[in-house]
Amino acid sequence: MNDESCLARESFDNLQPAPQLEAIPPPTRVWTSQEWNLIRRGHRSQDMDDRWHAFVEDQRLYLHRSWTGRGVYEAQFTAGAGGWQISSAMVTGDRDSYGRGGDEYESALLEAVIEWALLSVFDGAGAKRWERAQCNKDG
Repeated sequence: MNDESCLARESFDNLQPAPQLEAIPPPTRVWTSQEWNLIRRGHRSQDMDDRWHAFVEDQRLYLHRSWTGRGVYEAQFTAGAGGWQISSAMVTGDRDSYGRGGDEYESALLEAVIEWALLSVFDGAGAKRWERAQCNKDG
C-alpha cells in the first residue's frame, strides 16, 4: 500500500485536536499486518450515521467525531513479533464536549470504533467488550 491511498489530516476540514487528553489502558489486542494496513488508510465519514473520521500519522491513529471535527481518541501503534499493538491510548478529558466513561469503557470503545470505522467489523471482540463495559460506564 502506498501513502497516496491513505487519508491524512489535510484530507479533512475543521479538525480540532482532542482537548485535555487523558491516558486510558490500551486494548490488549494484537492487530494483524492486514488489519494495520486497513487502519493506516484512515476513514472519512460518509453520512450522519457514520460518526468517525480517522487518519494515521507516524503510527499514531487519530479519531475525530465526524460532525464536529473534535478529536476524541489517539492511539500509538507499535510493531511487534506477533503483529501491531496499541502501546499507548488517550481520550479527551474535556467533559463539556465529551461524556467520558471510565477507563475500561473508553478502552473498549476505542477498540470497537477501530473495528467499526476502519475494519468494517460490527460484531468483533472490541464491540463485545464495549457492550459488556456499558454496564460499568462510569467505573
